[in-house]
Amino acid sequence: MEPKLALPRDFKELIALFLSHEVRFLIVGAYALGLHGRPRNTGDIDFWIEMSTENATRVVAALHEFFGPMPEIQPENFLSDDLMSQFGIEPMRIDILNSISGVEFAAAHSRRVEIDYSGIRIPFLSLSDLRANKLAAGRHKDLADLENLPEN
Repeated sequence: MEPKLALPRDFKELIALFLSHEVRFLIVGAYALGLHGRPRNTGDIDFWIEMSTENATRVVAALHEFFGPMPEIQPENFLSDDLMSQFGIEPMRIDILNSISGVEFAAAHSRRVEIDYSGIRIPFLSLSDLRANKLAAGRHKDLADLENLPEN
């Protein structure tokens, strides 16, 4: 799939680190929305990660390599349902989500859409899973996003 987005260098570098550390993740939120045809402004990038001890350890290793040593970043931060970690400030904020509404990670990961972007293969939430997530989240902006997404 040809990408329809532009990633800031820092976001691309973190994605490359996640991939090199074999983190299981999907790009969700506004960047996934943009990929599937309805770009909108956003102040962050949303990473949805698999919640497992092994994956949490990999996330921490990648974040320490990206930010430098940060003792407050521990695997436990990435093992609680409905928890989100935020790093930085808009428009370059990084959000790491342990769960999202309406979709299970393993099933969504198996249906992911991968794009080649500047030499790296980036996994995104599929259109059908993005639609399910937006519907389940039910916030005003999610429902507005849903109206502007293609059916398939």
